[in-house]
Amino acid sequence: MSEKDVFVIAEVGQAHEGSLGMALSYIEALAGTGVDAIKFQVHIAEAESSFEEPFRIKFSQQDATRFDYWKRMEFTKDEWHIIKSTCEANHVEFLASPFSNAAVDLMEEIGIKRYKIGSGEVNNFLLLEKISKTNKPVILSSGMSSLTELDKAVDFLRDKKVNFSLLQCTTAYPTEPDNYGLNIISELKKRYDVPVGFSDHSAKISTGIAAVALGAEILEVHAVFDRRSFGPDSSAALEIDEIEQLVSYVKDIRKAVLNPVDKSNNDTYFELKKIFEKSLAVNKDLPVGHILQYNDLEAKKPKDFGIPAEKFKEVLGKKLKAKINKWDFLKEEHFL
Repeated sequence: MSEKDVFVIAEVGQAHEGSLGMALSYIEALAGTGVDAIKFQVHIAEAESSFEEPFRIKFSQQDATRFDYWKRMEFTKDEWHIIKSTCEANHVEFLASPFSNAAVDLMEEIGIKRYKIGSGEVNNFLLLEKISKTNKPVILSSGMSSLTELDKAVDFLRDKKVNFSLLQCTTAYPTEPDNYGLNIISELKKRYDVPVGFSDHSAKISTGIAAVALGAEILEVHAVFDRRSFGPDSSAALEIDEIEQLVSYVKDIRKAVLNPVDKSNNDTYFELKKIFEKSLAVNKDLPVGHILQYNDLEAKKPKDFGIPAEKFKEVLGKKLKAKINKWDFLKEEHFL
C-alpha cells in the first residue's frame, strides 16, 4: 500500500450469489476500473453461524435461514484458488474478510497478503488472536464500535505487534448523509496515529471523494453490476462505471491533499500577473488642470503600463499638467 496513493478496495461481498462464474466476472470487470484490491468475504457456515442467526434483512426467498444463506455463499478451496489467481492475473490484490478462525486457516492455505476485519468482528478477540498469529497486516473496520471498544481492539493489536490501519464506517445500507461520520476520519488519525480510511455504504461517488479530501488513505466501496440486483448490499453499492469514475477522482484528490499550496508565496504567477493585472487609465478626454476624480478612471490590461490599479486612491485629487486622451494609461508624468 503506497503512502502517496489512496488505496481503493472494491468489495464484491456476496454480490456473486455463490456463483464462481459471477465472482470471476466481477474480478474481470473491476480490474479495469483501476482499483487496487478486490475483496471477498470468506464464509464457512458451520464455523461462523447457526440456525438461530436472524436475517439482517429478510431479502431471500430461497434461503430459509441466515445459516442457509451463508452456506450458499461458500466456495471450495479449489474455487478460492481460482478466485485468487484470477485477481493476480488481472493485477489486483486479492483481499478477504474472514468471519471465523476456520476461514483464516483457509485463507492461509490460499495465500493472502493482508486481512480486512469487518465491523462485526472488532470485539471478536478469538478471531483477532488467530489473525495476529499470521503476522499479516490488518485493515480494521469500525462500523459498529464505540471508541471505547475500538480502544480495546487497538490495544490488543498493538500488544500483538500487528501492523494495522482503521476505517471509519457506518453500518447502514445505504448510509444517509447525516450518518457518514466523515468527521471521524480525523478523530481516528489523532487518537491512534495510524493510517485511516473510509468504508463507504452510501452508493454515491461524492462520499468517497469527500472522505479522501478529508484525509482518508484507504477507500472501500461495495461493488455491484446493477443496484437493482438481488442481495443485502446492492442498494449500498456502486456500479462498475461509477467505481471507475471514483478511482480517477480520488487519485487526483489524494495528490492534491499531499501537495498543499503555499498561499503566502505567489512567485510562480509572476508572468501571469503581468498579463492579468491592470494599470490605471482614463475613461474620457481630460484637459490640462483637471482634478482627477474616481469617475474619471478605468483599469486596463496589462500591468506596468501605468500606475497600478491598486493605487487608484493615491491619484484622486491630483491635477493634470497636460491633456490626456480617453483610454490612455495614467502615469506619474501626467501630474503637476
